[in-house]
Amino acid sequence: MISEKTLPTTVVGSYPAVVGSGGLRALLDPLKPAREIAVSDQISAGIDIISDGQVGRDMIALIADFLPGVKGQDVTGQIHPAGKPITLPGVKYALSRHPSVKGILTGPSTLAHGLALKTPVYRDRNELIPDLAQALAQEARYLADAGVTILQMDEPILSTGTADLSVAHEAVSIIVDKVTIPSCMHVCGNVRGCIDEILRFPVDILDFEFANNPDNLEVLSRSDLKGRKIGFGCVDSADKEVESVEVIAERITKGIDIFGAESMLIDPDCGLRMHSREGAFKKLENMVLAADQCRQEL
Repeated sequence: MISEKTLPTTVVGSYPAVVGSGGLRALLDPLKPAREIAVSDQISAGIDIISDGQVGRDMIALIADFLPGVKGQDVTGQIHPAGKPITLPGVKYALSRHPSVKGILTGPSTLAHGLALKTPVYRDRNELIPDLAQALAQEARYLADAGVTILQMDEPILSTGTADLSVAHEAVSIIVDKVTIPSCMHVCGNVRGCIDEILRFPVDILDFEFANNPDNLEVLSRSDLKGRKIGFGCVDSADKEVESVEVIAERITKGIDIFGAESMLIDPDCGLRMHSREGAFKKLENMVLAADQCRQEL
């Protein structure tokens, strides 16, 4: 079960990587202070399903730096799974602090389009994507075995018209088939041009941005979900201004009218990495307060 609470709150992606104090622990694990701050802030804000904050590298390097067959941003040979877990250490820390944690992976199509082919092993990215999916499937198993509540795959490339959606579908299927926990796919941007294909992906939760892209409210209905849940982006991650509780609650109410409260997870449109720590925290805090307000009005 994802959550017993109606309108559970969660996050989508990264949190500001706050530079912590020095000392031995920072030398042993430079990301530890930033990770601790990200997890602590999410808990303090009242988030129901937190993440480890994704405070390290960007979403491509976060995975690619550890895959055999990749050097920097270049694919130099055949892709193989990493020799050890990539994201698990941060997720384990989050799980030590909070019972409900979302494991987040960069999706195979987005990952492929962030890399340059420098090897004859792959003729194009469509040949690369299945091998990336196999590598990510192993990481997904690590996360599931560790006890994450949700496995999220980030596929912002799917709304751009750049990716082959049939190849993307098969790649996501490879990952989802390896786990039994609820799966989620996050797609940024306006999904009007790809929603029919995305609805066919075999995931339990579809996560879209609705604050910065209200047009998405016009292309999706409760019946389209067919019993699945919707990650409802109601905080504009692209806007440095902190929306009021009332503004966020109004957005959530529109979502309830369309999808029903029982189908919704409440989250920001995307990651908050580019915000200040204070701004990111306040956005999450106001989102939690807005969800509470909507919950009380049901």
